[in-house]
Formats: sequence, C-alpha cells, structure tokens
Amino acid sequence: MALMQAQVLEVPRSPLVLRQRPLPVPGPGQVLIDVAACGVCRTDLHLRDAELPSIPYPLIPGHEIVGRIRSCGKGVRDREPGERVGVAWLGFSCGACEDCRAGRENLCPRARFTGYQIDGGYATQALADARYVFPLPAGYGDAEVAPLLCAGLIGFRCLGFCGPARRLGLYGFGAAAHLVIQLAQFEERTVFAFTRPGDRAGQDFARSLGAAWAGGSDESPPDLLDAVIVFAPVGALVPQALRAVRPGGRVILGGIHMSDLPGFPYALLWGERRLQSVANLTRADAYRFLKVAPQVPIRTRVQTYPLEEANQALDDLRSGDIRGAAVLTMPGAAPKDRPPDSSAGREPAKPLS
Repeated sequence: MALMQAQVLEVPRSPLVLRQRPLPVPGPGQVLIDVAACGVCRTDLHLRDAELPSIPYPLIPGHEIVGRIRSCGKGVRDREPGERVGVAWLGFSCGACEDCRAGRENLCPRARFTGYQIDGGYATQALADARYVFPLPAGYGDAEVAPLLCAGLIGFRCLGFCGPARRLGLYGFGAAAHLVIQLAQFEERTVFAFTRPGDRAGQDFARSLGAAWAGGSDESPPDLLDAVIVFAPVGALVPQALRAVRPGGRVILGGIHMSDLPGFPYALLWGERRLQSVANLTRADAYRFLKVAPQVPIRTRVQTYPLEEANQALDDLRSGDIRGAAVLTMPGAAPKDRPPDSSAGREPAKPLS
C-alpha cells in the first residue's frame, strides 16, 4: 500500500502528530496533488486551539497548498498531471443556493473549507476538487507563492471593502499585512501600521515595506484614517480602530475568529462609520488576485519549516516571532519556478484603475 506523510490534528488543544496515511485516490472531479509547500495561517492555530466550531477530528490542516498534480479523477478536463496549482481555503460550494447564484459563494451555507472540513496541505499529498484549484503565476518559487493563497487573498478581499480610502491603517502586521501593504502602495494609498505594543522589530519591518508610520496598537496615528483593516484576532482593538478613522470611515475585520468585542460608546460608530467583517473568499477573488500579484509585483517574505516542524511553526506564529509568513516544505520537494526576486529591476506597473 502506498503511503503519505501528514501532520494530523487528532484531539482538541493538542500538538499535531506526524502520521503515515494511505495515499488517497482521486474520485470523480478530484485531483491528487504532490504537495511542495503549504503556508501556515493563523486559522490553523485557531483550529489547533479548538476555537472554530464543529472540527472533524482527525484533521489534516493547511489551506495555502502549492504542488503539482499527480493524477486526475474521472471527468477532470481543465487540469492535467504535472501542472503546478494552488489550493485555497474555499474547497467546495453548492452552486445552487441564493448566495452562490449571486456570486457570494464565500457565504454558501453548504461550503466546505480546505484544512477544516476537507483534509489540507500539511501533508506530502492532498486531494482537492478540481474546480477549486488554481494555476499559479510564474516567477514565484513554491514556498514564496504559498502565502498568496490565503494571506494575500484575504488581504485583497479586505482591501476591496475599503473603497477609495487613501489613508489606510493595518492592525496586526503579519502575513496578510506584509502583502496587502504592497498592493495598497501600488494603488497609491498611504499605510499606517499597528503592531503589538513595544514590537519595535515589527514596526521596523513595516517601515521597511513602506509604511508611512508604524506604532503600537495602543497608539493613535498622526492623522485620522479613511479605513482600517484589523487582521489581529483581538476584539479589544475594534474600539481603538473606530477611534482612528474619520467620520464616514470604515473598519474591516479580516479574521475568521476574533475574541469578543468589548462594549463601546455609540459615539465611536456614529458619524456614518462602518464596521464590517470579511468572510472567506471566492474563486473569482483568487483568479483576480493571482493575476494582479505579479503586476505589482508582490514579493513574499517567508520563513520555511520542514513538515516535521509544523508545531514549531505554529508556536512561532503565536509568539509573533515570524516576520512575513511561515511555510512548511515537504520532504523531497524541489521548487521548479524562479523566486519572485527575478522580477527585480523591471519597470513598475501602473496602478490598477
């Protein structure tokens, strides 16, 4: 029997366990992927901490999957063996409900998510619905492209809800923020970065990526902002973010999980300020963002870990020790595409209209 390796979440609030599992066979409409790299997302930490509902144990986490198709199931026509593809958080939607028909498949009540209801990419192989895998842009190595599939995508969707905001605040300067700041600057926005109080290294990192100002989340920006994206899963930041935006400004909540919001005076919301969550993503988001990323070009900063060290990667993510994004690499996987630095020196693209 052919086997694969996988990091498995077997019980709540416990470390992942490295197991051997039977190599799956793709069914109708599925592809089997030889995983080369898989990004480590804060959602994976929420899963390990049992902070999401109805977790189906045992589970293989991971929803920023990069690899090459090993084999295709019956009826797959748009994908082929050897093709490099990515798999993101949304792994299935019904296509028939009111939300799906309206282009809001991210809100489908029957949606299933990679690395949650569907085994994910903390493994040497992974199954995926062929309709929910994406061709990846050239010019990115396997590890470098992985964070685009969630950190990049959720940042892209959040930025879209900020409207024409010129002064943009980012609370929590991790994987998503270090990508969205590049897109925001490409669109000629001015970015203000908020880190954990006292995190001077994180503030320096934000400035190195072009932040006009960087400070602690307990500080006020030098000017009122047009919009704020809160990536940190800390409900207590929401009143602070509302204080930071002008009347008519927007506060966008980008996390799938957040600690409870505290009570706050209505005066913070008054003045036609808006508070909005962003849920999941659509396939249209993925196709649009993966086309835009190399135009900027968005460059990812990654810290890689072998599959065996998945728990260490999650621990480092929790402690805030990662600048950029953490990525697991699989044994025997060798990147075949150039890293994004190969685009250095070319003329910058014009901002998107």
